Amino acid sequence: MSVGCGLEWVVCLGCTRWAWKRLTYIGAYDSETWPPASPADFEAVPRICRVVLAIYDPDLSNPKFAPPGRGYADVDPKGVVKRANYCDVGSACPPYIVYVDEAHKEIILAVRGLNLVRNADYEVLMDNKLGMQMFDGGYVHHGLLKAAKFILELETETLRDLLRRYGPEYNLIFAGHSLGSGITALMTVLVVNNRKQFGNIPRSQIKCYALAPARCMSLNLAVKYADVINSIVLQDDFLPRTPTPLEYIFGSIFCLPCLLFVICLRDTLKQDKKKFKDPRRLYAPGRMYHIVERKFCRCGRFPPEVRTAIPVEGRFEHVVLSCSTTSDHAIAWIERESQKALELMMGKENAMTPPPQQKMERLQSFEEEHKNALQRAKTLDVPHAADLSEEEIQEGASTATPSDTYVFNSSGRTSWDELMDKLFTKDEDGKLLVNKDFVARDIVVE
Repeated sequence: MSVGCGLEWVVCLGCTRWAWKRLTYIGAYDSETWPPASPADFEAVPRICRVVLAIYDPDLSNPKFAPPGRGYADVDPKGVVKRANYCDVGSACPPYIVYVDEAHKEIILAVRGLNLVRNADYEVLMDNKLGMQMFDGGYVHHGLLKAAKFILELETETLRDLLRRYGPEYNLIFAGHSLGSGITALMTVLVVNNRKQFGNIPRSQIKCYALAPARCMSLNLAVKYADVINSIVLQDDFLPRTPTPLEYIFGSIFCLPCLLFVICLRDTLKQDKKKFKDPRRLYAPGRMYHIVERKFCRCGRFPPEVRTAIPVEGRFEHVVLSCSTTSDHAIAWIERESQKALELMMGKENAMTPPPQQKMERLQSFEEEHKNALQRAKTLDVPHAADLSEEEIQEGASTATPSDTYVFNSSGRTSWDELMDKLFTKDEDGKLLVNKDFVARDIVVE
């Protein structure tokens, strides 16, 4: 009898300890060892948020959803080259815009987030199964890849013409929120590996900003493209932390708190090594920027600070049981807090005298950090992890290298159109389907 009571006490204490650790875990713990971001690195984030927000307003001269007090100060209605609405895209992807920011010399393709009342957006999310789509030596979300391919088929000509018209000093920017972030991240991967289709634009001039990013690619790809993809996470946002497939998350949207609790319990009992060894497990892409504004046992929001890193292990693996997990996902809150954080960083930088060559040193440190992250992934035996070639990560590379073209079955080159034809087929109604005759495991990048 005493032995049974002792075991019950041990179990109760263990459960109590687990519950205490989970209930007291806050989003700030994920990035507590990361260094702070610099204003130069984070400067684009608030205005990119406003470009994404502009998609929601059909008339930018008379906006309805502009950020209070700021409007769309960085978005000139004359710079909108193309606006695709629901009638234009059908059920293939969310609406998007193509925008030229002449002030910052950027050509931007921005995709809006999930529309909770539109079934087509859920179809994109649910078009995936674990390990269904292998691509570029890793796994990606099948539905998001199809949506990325659909947009690029429509806009490659437009982007190429804009790059030719405005000159080589313009950067090509992809941006998206939530559902759109996963689409633009995979779009960036396609463009980076097919730069010939975009006037041989250097890799260093292609950037992606994934706001409240969806988990859309395996760990080896998330680290490999950290030099071109930037993920921005606000405090406790649930989506970048939720390893459960997106089709389950949004299929259970009305039971989300219960689902998040079950995910917490399951992932707490799963060893990190098993997570790394699973090549099909999807992650938030690229370099991470974490906006932190709440502290343990402290009420209210504090002045936000931004931390950045290219993490391999500890890559937002713990769901936070917080009343802000869903509100921190909103694009309006991300724009507001990122603007506050940028103003605070600028104020601190102005109060100090920056050392000479600071920008160049920061660039070199980013390159070194990226190489270290790739090496760390290999050390942890992450499946398919590999180093980038010097040409792929060299800053200012002006021409496309042989690694820009995919090779199938390790023989012969293939063009952009051939790549798409091998990946997807179309049925009689024009709907994109995965090509089952194509063996995805044979895709390698030379």
